Amino acid sequence: MGDELNPDGTDRGWADRFAVALASSSSDLAYANLAIRGRKIAQVHDEQLDAALALEPDLVSVMAGANDLIRPGLDMDRTLGLMDSMQTAFTESGATVLTNTYPVAEGSGPFGRGVADRFRAYNCGLREIAVKHGTLILDLEPIPSAADPRLWGADRLHLNAEGHARLATGMLSLLGQAETPWEAPLPAFPPKGRLPRARDDVEWAVRYMLPWIGRRLTGRSSGDGRLPKFPELVPVAGAAGPENRSTGSASA
Repeated sequence: MGDELNPDGTDRGWADRFAVALASSSSDLAYANLAIRGRKIAQVHDEQLDAALALEPDLVSVMAGANDLIRPGLDMDRTLGLMDSMQTAFTESGATVLTNTYPVAEGSGPFGRGVADRFRAYNCGLREIAVKHGTLILDLEPIPSAADPRLWGADRLHLNAEGHARLATGMLSLLGQAETPWEAPLPAFPPKGRLPRARDDVEWAVRYMLPWIGRRLTGRSSGDGRLPKFPELVPVAGAAGPENRSTGSASA
């Protein structure tokens, strides 16, 4: 969400960007994207893990848990346990696993400050799991630019186009294939005063927070009725070569 649209009208997203860039140096790369917005980590584990393993991927991104962290009733141990389970399954299958920590956006209003400690704790757990499995982890938390609001959409939960581009470059850097630095700070800009910030918070709450609460109360999700973008391996757009090797899979 938040990125430019592909020619077919679908959201582009960092994983599409990553796959296209990777395909430039791997002519036989094929790509699947099983991600569905709004999924909690148990749903990712139960709905996507077996499907991704069946593709026999060489490289897989496992990025999940943020939707759990922003909901009441979080079970941190279970959330981290499910992440550990998925990374175990992929590494035992022989796949290289990519993952990330999350920026701690304390400056994104009361909601961001309210869940900051959860994100810090989850990030600590993600680092431990990455060490355990030899996972390639993009550690976004200590990078100031990762939490810069200019890289995030109006909903404050999803990256905008520049954010998706930077994340794709950051993930490529884990493989030594990034052509440009991804963590460079954005140009300085005058901070907003208290009243403009308060006005922004109220507008955000009305436009995004209240509908989010409404979905929680009625048991709905923004991902209801949605299907994975690429449930099976497909050739990467703009890349030459047949799809005879399982080189890409994304689960988020």
